[in-house]
Amino acid sequence: MSDEKKDPSSQARSTGVVSIAILCSRVLGLVRDQMLNGFFGSAFTGIFTAAFRTPNMLRDLFAEGALSTAFVTTFSKKMKTEGDEAAWVLGRKMISLSMWFMTIVAVAGVALAPILFRILTPGLSEEAKVLGTWLAQIMYPFIALVSVTALVMGMLNSKKVFFIPAVASAFFNLGCIVGGVVLAWIIDPGFRDGHVSEKGLTGFAIGTLIGGVLQLAVQLPSLRRVGFRFRFDFGCKDPAVKEVLHLMWPSMLAASGTQVAVLLNSIFASFTDGHERSLAWLANAQRLQQLPLGLFGVAVATVTLPMLSRLATEGMTPAFRSALAKGLRLVLFLTLPCAVGLSLLSKEIISIIFEHGKFTAHDVQMTAAPLQAYAFGLIFYAAIKVLQPAFYTINRRFIPMMVSLGVIVFTASVNSITVFVLKWDHTALAWATAVGLSLNFLTLYLCMRKFASGLETRSLTRALIKLIIGIAIMSAVCLAAQYTVMADWEHLRFIPRCAVLGVTISVAAAAYFAVTKKLKVEESGEFLSLLGRRFGKK
Repeated sequence: MSDEKKDPSSQARSTGVVSIAILCSRVLGLVRDQMLNGFFGSAFTGIFTAAFRTPNMLRDLFAEGALSTAFVTTFSKKMKTEGDEAAWVLGRKMISLSMWFMTIVAVAGVALAPILFRILTPGLSEEAKVLGTWLAQIMYPFIALVSVTALVMGMLNSKKVFFIPAVASAFFNLGCIVGGVVLAWIIDPGFRDGHVSEKGLTGFAIGTLIGGVLQLAVQLPSLRRVGFRFRFDFGCKDPAVKEVLHLMWPSMLAASGTQVAVLLNSIFASFTDGHERSLAWLANAQRLQQLPLGLFGVAVATVTLPMLSRLATEGMTPAFRSALAKGLRLVLFLTLPCAVGLSLLSKEIISIIFEHGKFTAHDVQMTAAPLQAYAFGLIFYAAIKVLQPAFYTINRRFIPMMVSLGVIVFTASVNSITVFVLKWDHTALAWATAVGLSLNFLTLYLCMRKFASGLETRSLTRALIKLIIGIAIMSAVCLAAQYTVMADWEHLRFIPRCAVLGVTISVAAAAYFAVTKKLKVEESGEFLSLLGRRFGKK
């Protein structure tokens, strides 16, 4: 009997380990964005965000997307059927090829940055385009680093080492923060006495490269401990390499749906009234969406994918359907309260995190509206992270690709109308992305349900009904707080604001978990049991 069958709660435990690790990264990511917004204001932060857009998009595609998905699927199967040494050979070949190819991509990105940045931000001023091009040229080499990092993460996850790869991204953000501040202090004289300028952004751009090196380096000792030894091997004719590439390109197109939507948002946002400020507002809202997405959506997907890859070697078995359905229920249980909480408390959360330095109350208002839209999309985005890779384990790789292409067309069409015809602001772009995510998930779910001859839909529906009851109680707590202790929010100082918001979130979360535990939601019991073990309870 497989490990998955022996221990039905293993997914929840492994997800908890990954979630704790990712929490460190997401918190540091928020700190990095706090510093950028506070030091430079929303306009310069928007330019920096646009400059990092393409390298970061490829980071998402590779580290959490196409390369990682295709590689883990093939690597896990090879490890199970042929043993560790055959899998290590595949790892060496893929790392060698990735280093060679992505270095070429990085060099091309540096050379073409003056053209690419203008294409992606056509509505910005010429001064903003010049600064953004310079920052993009500094950050493009990050692409070569992240491709190798994705493969290292995939090998460790396949060997059931989850914590180190997850916490490695915290070192990326740490490098960005420390490296960025130190280099900005050196490069920009005004940074030393509080009068920062755009020169300081160069320091933060170089900091992203420092962070990329740290993210890779921290995982290498663990990779050596599980038995991997690297040497260059460019044997691209290997059937396993061809299988990875065969899976990768449709996976890349499928995973690119959301990333292309983000790029489209950059293009359209540059034409809205906020221009570069709109880019920062959308990025800040998306950063807050990424916190629960990374904690739960990516964490569940990270644990589920190697398991599904192993189970898929036995065919479309009940164990495969059960593992996938379990992943979907778990991600729904964890992200639904986060989405509702982000929506109801959007202004208060943004005020606490970002309203410092040059980030004003107006910026808070302009960030809160798209956050509510992204909160709606969070539920579907997290579920897609779990569902989409499953198509590659059963060799149905073209389905997610076609669905994503359809969503891209939908999003582009809606954005064109809202920006150029209706003259709506950046919030409409966030809603188009969120609706596109919902269509993406629903289509994938119906397709997988057909291929798998069922996906425990009744169980999912029963769980959802129970979760909605818990959400209703949680929402009542949040609304009651807004009309009582938060009624005088504008006049509260920072520490009382933190206390009030912290207590509100804690009480709301406790109410949600208590209700779902009382209603016998399986995932609630497992999650609370995990927390009890983490804090030493029997």
